[in-house]
Amino acid sequence: MKARVTVTLKNGILDPQGKAIEGALKSLGVSGIASVRQGKVFDIELDGADKAKAEAALKAAADKLLANTVIENYRVEVLG
Repeated sequence: MKARVTVTLKNGILDPQGKAIEGALKSLGVSGIASVRQGKVFDIELDGADKAKAEAALKAAADKLLANTVIENYRVEVLG
């Protein structure tokens, strides 16, 4: 079973890396960029077929390790 955990900064948290990417895109001539926020994606392969258990385990992993829940949000998707 495959899953994806997407971690992003909460609204209101400064994102200097996103600002740097935004500036670089504009300097490369990419037009229409209003703003950039960066994050991280974890593609995880799981043993077993119980979708509910997998989602619960990944939420626990995100709370404990993958995300800093003080400044980041996360989304868990079990893809099947």
